[in-house]
Amino acid sequence: MKAQTYRDMGRGELQARMDELYQELFNLRFQLATRQLDNTERVKQVRRDIARVRTVLHEMELSGEGR
Repeated sequence: MKAQTYRDMGRGELQARMDELYQELFNLRFQLATRQLDNTERVKQVRRDIARVRTVLHEMELSGEGR
């Protein structure tokens, strides 16, 4: 997803999305370790999405939004 999409979400939605992404990353790493993962690029995409969500949450924190 694009960062702008995450900026349009609220704090609760972002927290839920981050939980989903961490769960997906866990599952992907498990599949990678057991050699069941076909699309290894997905690990990189999920990690970048996590970074985007964390960045947007940090921006909200700095600007005082979502408190």
